[in-house]
Amino acid sequence: MGNSVLLAEIRDEAFDPAEVEALVRADSVGATVCFTGLVRDHDRDLPGETVTSLEYSSHPAAPDFMAQVCGEIAAKFGVRVAAAHRVGTLAVGDVAVAAAVSSAHRGDSFEACRELIDRIKSEVPIWKRQYGAAGSAEWVRGNCEH
Repeated sequence: MGNSVLLAEIRDEAFDPAEVEALVRADSVGATVCFTGLVRDHDRDLPGETVTSLEYSSHPAAPDFMAQVCGEIAAKFGVRVAAAHRVGTLAVGDVAVAAAVSSAHRGDSFEACRELIDRIKSEVPIWKRQYGAAGSAEWVRGNCEH
């Protein structure tokens, strides 16, 4: 099957997670695991307030970090990888991030997808500003936690 990165992008336009998933499919694949991160209407950083939208911004090197993380996951687990993260203003229900991993067996796909999304959130320099219904705007711990 071999490892490969089929997509590692930061996008400023909406996308369908099914597009990300479709990229990792192949005849040699027995398991595909996907993660879709959506904008929700609440957050612990705005207790009691409804979240109305998010604004994601990224460092100019974010695409390079995304490619590096995806490549390392593909090599470590011997899997096919695709991932995309959105920047710009997103409404509740919008897709913020999608990641898909495929392999011959489900265990590898589950483990690799979990590590992939955790590393995207911790290593790719993308920041999140949350807007609340009462007019508040808070920078919250987004992707890059260091």
